[in-house]
Amino acid sequence: MLKRVHFPSSLLPYLLVAPQIIITLVFFMWPASQAIYQSFLIEDAFGLSTEFVWFENFEYLWNDKHYHAAFIRTGFFSLAVAFLSMSVALILAAYADRVIKGAMTYRTLLIWPYAVAPVLAGALWLFMFNPTIGIFPYLLKYIGYDWNHYLNGNQAMGLIIMAAAWKQVAYNFLFYLAAMQSIPKSIIEAAAIDGAGPMKRFWTLILPLVSPTTFFLLVINAVYAFFDTFGIVHAITQGGPAGSTTILVYKVFNDGFIGLDLGGSAAQSVILMILVIAMTAVQFGYFEKKVEY
Repeated sequence: MLKRVHFPSSLLPYLLVAPQIIITLVFFMWPASQAIYQSFLIEDAFGLSTEFVWFENFEYLWNDKHYHAAFIRTGFFSLAVAFLSMSVALILAAYADRVIKGAMTYRTLLIWPYAVAPVLAGALWLFMFNPTIGIFPYLLKYIGYDWNHYLNGNQAMGLIIMAAAWKQVAYNFLFYLAAMQSIPKSIIEAAAIDGAGPMKRFWTLILPLVSPTTFFLLVINAVYAFFDTFGIVHAITQGGPAGSTTILVYKVFNDGFIGLDLGGSAAQSVILMILVIAMTAVQFGYFEKKVEY
């Protein structure tokens, strides 16, 4: 006869998780519920009158060509940021994993950009690519390329992509380096004895073994590009020129705090939240099946 194990009830586990639950409720669940409620309202700028309009804000967004353009722009931006930051981090981690002398110095220097706030990262890239005082536009003139992201929408989009990817490279580098260091050295040495060169070992051995980390970082980078790049866009372009860098998260701010369309801004935030949840679910449901653990 099997005996059941009974653990005495204790208040300690609930007390330990209570701070995290309170933080989640106060800083996520409550604002999210408020945004959902406000998305069904039309309010004036001063909050003196409110009208419940059901799905009218969502219908307006469905027919708004500017919102459609921001939607497509955000998709391109998020894919470009994720691909650029993850690929650069993977290459840097592969080289840092092979360094023997001064390895800690190299790794520390590569981690530093993650400590920079998004607004400061945007200001840094803004100064480097400023058409008047920036060093890079000055150097680009020597090869006959005229840089002015204040007038050229493609250049502005490229600049915020580079700035956002640079900010995220350090985060991706940490995880890729940890994943590579967890691979048993005997496997790498066996492949080297069999005649596989560094590139062959990387593509056929290391890359498949770090695929779980790649999947995790794909989800994290997608969420980062959708939500955490507001400071970079605001510091560098403020959505310009002519709205060419207005991604969804910046459009929520611009319509809500600048245009004072509080209901429409709340509806956009709800759509953005649903989009990220759906995208994460698809990534876990489809891409995870292709990951080798």
